[in-house]
Amino acid sequence: MSDQQFEPKIVGFLCNWCSYRAADLAGTARIPYAQNVRIIRVMCSGRVDPTFVLMALSQGADGVLIAGCHPGECHYIEQNYKAMRRYELLMHALRPFGIEPERVRLVWASAAEGQQLAEAIDKMVADIRKLGPLKWQDNWNENGERLEALEAIAKEHQEAMEVCSHGH
Repeated sequence: MSDQQFEPKIVGFLCNWCSYRAADLAGTARIPYAQNVRIIRVMCSGRVDPTFVLMALSQGADGVLIAGCHPGECHYIEQNYKAMRRYELLMHALRPFGIEPERVRLVWASAAEGQQLAEAIDKMVADIRKLGPLKWQDNWNENGERLEALEAIAKEHQEAMEVCSHGH
C-alpha cells in the first residue's frame, strides 16, 4: 500500500424510519462523521437480506453497516428482531468466506440519535481501517454503477415482499 492512509468503503443499509433520519439529523445538526459510508435507505432493517450484505462485500465494500430502529420500537412491529436473527446467522457464514465478522455491524439508532449514529460510523470506519482492505476493492466502481445495482436489488426485494404480504 502507498503512503496514503487506507480509506474504507462501507455500504450502509439504513432503516427509513429511524436510522436514515438519524443520519439526516447528524447532517443538519452539523455533527461530523466519517464520509466513508454509502447509504442505501431501506424501509426496515428487517428487509436487509443477508445476500445484500454478501453482494456489497463481493462488489468491493470493505464493510457493511445495518442500522435500524431499537428493538421494540420498529414501525413494522417485530421486523428488527428478524434483522437480529439474520445478522447472527450471517456472522456464522462470514468466516468461511474469508471475511472478518468485524466488517459487518448491526446498530440501533432512533431518529433522534444522530450523534450516536455518527459515533457508530466513526468507530466502524476506524476499525475497518485497522483491518485493511477486503481485497475486493478492484470491483468497486466510484461512478455509482455498483451502488445503483445494490439499490435496484434492494428495491426488487422490497417490491417482492410487498406483493407477498398483500397476497395473504
